[in-house]
Amino acid sequence: MFNEGTEFQRDGSQFDRLFEDGDAFQLGELLVQAWHTPGHTPACMSFVVGDAVFVGDTLFMPDSGTARVDFPGGDARTLYQSIQRILSLPGDTRLYLCHDYGGEGCREVQCMTTVAEERRANVHVRDGIELPEFVALREARDRSLAMPQLILPSLQVNMRAGRLPPADQDGRVFLKLPVNGL
Repeated sequence: MFNEGTEFQRDGSQFDRLFEDGDAFQLGELLVQAWHTPGHTPACMSFVVGDAVFVGDTLFMPDSGTARVDFPGGDARTLYQSIQRILSLPGDTRLYLCHDYGGEGCREVQCMTTVAEERRANVHVRDGIELPEFVALREARDRSLAMPQLILPSLQVNMRAGRLPPADQDGRVFLKLPVNGL
């Protein structure tokens, strides 16, 4: 949760709590365990709730594969290890995804898959794909991707725990975009 009076900091002080790998907390009646699942970025977390895992940007639907690793601090080897941790769970474990691209227009967008389905069909990490093959595939794929269209505005909001930057003296809120920095 965002601390209202906190000025923008890069030290995590804008949040009530930062989770470490293995931390557990209650969400109503539910027990939630935090798993550090870096690779896409160093800060990525997944949250295990019973027979479900909210995987953030770690995994996508099987036909879309995995998150890119070309963001600051991203690393294909680390992502592979994080994914293997998730895929070590029982096959019927439900995986709730942060993104789905609809198989590039081939099917309806979905928000959930299972460990078994990922092991069977994920184009990047299905059973039989080892670390060197994954790293080569992920890094080659990332070199072919353009910068996400909304990356600069979204980072400015994400770093502020979902809040917009403060308003100027006239009450207007601005997101900054570099004119010559890209």
